[in-house]
Amino acid sequence: MRILVVEDDRHMATMLQRGLTEFGFAADAVYNGEDGEDSAKAVPYDLIILDVMLPGKDGMEVCRELRNCDIKSHIIMLTGRDAISDRIKGLDSGADDYLVKPFAFDELLARIRALLRRELSNGTNVIRAGNLTMDTLARKVKRDETYIPLPVKEYAILEYFMRNPDIVLTRSMISNHVWDFS
Repeated sequence: MRILVVEDDRHMATMLQRGLTEFGFAADAVYNGEDGEDSAKAVPYDLIILDVMLPGKDGMEVCRELRNCDIKSHIIMLTGRDAISDRIKGLDSGADDYLVKPFAFDELLARIRALLRRELSNGTNVIRAGNLTMDTLARKVKRDETYIPLPVKEYAILEYFMRNPDIVLTRSMISNHVWDFS
């Protein structure tokens, strides 16, 4: 799963990026609304973690613009604004979830897992190719009935291949998606 962190607090952005990477996600970070919007339009992110109070263009505007451009990435608003009216505005602007700072990193991970579970109804969390089955929610791969333990990067590469079965993936596409060597 590829995640974009849009957070103006560089320390917070770095901590989020490192934490997400440790859990097997490919995570990029940008520090203002304009860069966040441009990045989200240029790269097919699975999830965007979007701060509300950003320099230039605020997170609500970015979220609305991404939805107007038919960007389907999940969006979690991350902000210090905890009023009910702010939460409603965030969700109405197109966010899938809203998390108030300060927060526990484990709660963010749980919300990410919840968004992935919501895809269950679409059947997108289980990918099949021949006798190979990948459960992206449980992060498990099996061939026939035998589970195959994979390191984080190998799992990410296999998932990218399985999600793009009819596309010739170039070396740069793979490295940009899995390692972010852009």
